[in-house]
This record gives sequence, structure tokens and C-alpha cells, in this order.
Amino acid sequence: MEKTILRKLEWTLTVPMHYMYLVQFIKASIPDKELECLVYFLVELGMMNYDIIMLCPSMVAASAIHAAYCTLNKTPLWTKTLKFHTGFFETQLVDCAKLLMYFHSKVGESKLKVMHRKYSNPKR
Repeated sequence: MEKTILRKLEWTLTVPMHYMYLVQFIKASIPDKELECLVYFLVELGMMNYDIIMLCPSMVAASAIHAAYCTLNKTPLWTKTLKFHTGFFETQLVDCAKLLMYFHSKVGESKLKVMHRKYSNPKR
């Protein structure tokens, strides 16, 4: 019955994924193109690793932004605006961000070369 009602209302329900959170979080972070590409790269790397898949998508998305800020030496690393939009304190993201950075450091050694090639493109 719920499906019938939702269809009549023309609503579509989906499972929340990393990208749904990233769109909102990236807007809140006021990114440049370099930061945005790095965030997407880190999230895609995370989606290919079991250690990250176990975490909630919103935390992975927020951690990717934090890791990208650290990597690109952007300051401040975590603002009140990001805390408000993500719901996470910086201290909650550190472990996940470290995992993402570890996967980033090992991307050249991985058997999965497509990600590396995709983000090696000069556009990204």
C-alpha cells in the first residue's frame, strides 16, 4: 500500500549514497575545482575498500572533505559551517580521513588502475 501511495504522489525513494551527501557538503565547503576533484577521488577510492564501506556514507563524505583540506593545505581545516551541514566534529572524522589518505597513498600499487587513470586526466 505504501508503494502505491508513493507512486501516486510520484515520489522516488532511494538508499542514501556518498554522492548525495557530497553535493550538499561540497556546497558548504565553498570549494575550488581542485578540492572538489580530490574529494570525489577519495570517496570513490573509499567505496572500493571494505574498511570504508562499513562506515556511514555521510561520515565518509565529510571525511573526504576533511582529508582533501589537509592534503591541499587549506585552512581552516573544519569550519562551523561544515560542522553544521555535516553534523560531525573534526575529531569524529580523523580516523576515516586517515584511512582515505592511506588508500590514496597506495592507489598506484593497486590492481584497480581505472581510478588512477580516471583522475590522472588533466581535466581532473
